[in-house]
Amino acid sequence: MQIIKLYITIICTICLVTNSRAQTILLDSVLIKIKTNNPQLKMYDADILSMNAAANGAKSWMPPQVSTGFFMTPYNPEMWKATATNPGMGSYMLGFTQMIPNPSKLNAEFDYMNAMSLVEAENKNYTINQLYALAKTNYYQWIIIDKKIEVLKENLALIDYMVKSMEIRYEYNMDKLPNYYKAKSQYSSFQNRLTMLENERAQKKIMLNTLMAVDKNSVFEIDTNYNLLDFKSLQYDTSTLTTNRSDLHAIENTIKLNNLKIEIEKKKYLPEFGIRYDHMFPFGNQTQLFNLMGMVTIPMPWSTKMNKANIESMKLKNESLNFQKEMTLNEATGMLESMKVEFTNVKRQLDNTNNYIIPSLKNNYSTALIAWQNNTGDLFIVLDAVEALNMAENDALDKLQMLLTIQVEIERQLEIK
Repeated sequence: MQIIKLYITIICTICLVTNSRAQTILLDSVLIKIKTNNPQLKMYDADILSMNAAANGAKSWMPPQVSTGFFMTPYNPEMWKATATNPGMGSYMLGFTQMIPNPSKLNAEFDYMNAMSLVEAENKNYTINQLYALAKTNYYQWIIIDKKIEVLKENLALIDYMVKSMEIRYEYNMDKLPNYYKAKSQYSSFQNRLTMLENERAQKKIMLNTLMAVDKNSVFEIDTNYNLLDFKSLQYDTSTLTTNRSDLHAIENTIKLNNLKIEIEKKKYLPEFGIRYDHMFPFGNQTQLFNLMGMVTIPMPWSTKMNKANIESMKLKNESLNFQKEMTLNEATGMLESMKVEFTNVKRQLDNTNNYIIPSLKNNYSTALIAWQNNTGDLFIVLDAVEALNMAENDALDKLQMLLTIQVEIERQLEIK
């Protein structure tokens, strides 16, 4: 029985430890949650459904008109009645009118309303791309912050070792009191940097939780692995950008939408037909009468001025959209070329820092530390070496963050998910 209780205790302890460990979320999982949960994207979905629902009624007719009242009736009610010489005068009329729209006009309206959601769908894809870029940026910044914290904790451990060593050395008159206070001051300075980094990490967590539309205080960890892409051989042209980018698709669909609007305005030049039927209920002994008439609308020059103005307006808007597309392609190609050059140069600086500067500063620190331990060097030189090494390591991480930021921007420009 005691063995069973022991097993249960062990299992419960393992479960508690497992549950208390924060879940690690991969970048792909963050992007999936954004696409699923973000309310801005749900807003686009609702708008698209709304437009599609409205398109279902594009081919509806105008409602019929029903009219009723007296027809050619004398004011004197006595004259309504039949007499020996007069069969009566006046009637009570019931009428019905229905306009029959031109089928080509209905089809043009349907095509236009059915295409409206295509523009909104591309706007949604563009917003997804922007949200993905924002999420990637914050995710990569969190990775760099974790690496900076790791470097800072290593440096704190080194200074803590020196502070404890000085406390022992000072008791035997082997070190100076100013050195001790200098080390304590630098230790506190590093602790302040650590607090600042932890605050930045908390901000990144809140931002990612906001993008995923989950509890802002949800606790999770991230995968610190990353992949730097090679953009040296990156090939693209205006055709590739036009194929990949949602904002350019939205411009093209807007142009198509305007062309459909032009077709609607042109169809308004066509006549529309109608039918009217009236039945008279006569007073007295009169014969029953009816009216049956056909109607047609005839577009005239004075009635089509607005249609012509709308057509000209749509053509000018399309011209503006074509220039906007050309401007977007010009800016995108320029930015991509600039970022490719910057990425290459920053990558070269990072390699130089990691391969030459940091190893040299580590050797400088080790040499200064050994000299101080052997009482042939000054602690100020050791602390300066630690500070220089920490600055170089942080500079390397800043360059790495710059590379990841450029990579995200290139992926955003090319709309690489």
